Amino acid sequence: MPPDSAMDLILWRHADAEDGIGIDDAQRTLTRKGLRQAERMSAWLLPRLEGDWRVLVSPAVRARQTLEALGLEGQVTPEVGTGSDEGRLLHAAGWPDAERVLVVGHQPTLGRVAARLMGGGVGDVAVRKGAAWWFATRLREGKAETVLKAVMNPEMLD
Repeated sequence: MPPDSAMDLILWRHADAEDGIGIDDAQRTLTRKGLRQAERMSAWLLPRLEGDWRVLVSPAVRARQTLEALGLEGQVTPEVGTGSDEGRLLHAAGWPDAERVLVVGHQPTLGRVAARLMGGGVGDVAVRKGAAWWFATRLREGKAETVLKAVMNPEMLD
């Protein structure tokens, strides 16, 4: 990481979606609850997204619908899709060298990314549907650190 650079990475789990019974997983859509969750989280996120952000979104319909509530265009990429893993997601996001990246994706991948960023190891963290986890890097004593700036769940915004 260059000496004066920092990265903001927001991991946003898709909002509540319909059950997958009889439906291709990639085609599942948001429920009414999910649409409300996406709208509430978008209202919280949008005023905080200063500057240019690169947005990566899963090809799954429910993830793209979650992003639609924010009103930003996203790059649809399988690296943040249902079949991805934390290494592929972080590589696609450019962690820790990119500047500002918002990822709309899925469990368990987002939880595994969160575990890796918080503790540096392999593990699982539960990321609630519709929740956003905001990480940043900073330099302290010449070493890069990861900081958890915010965790926001849609239910906290009522």
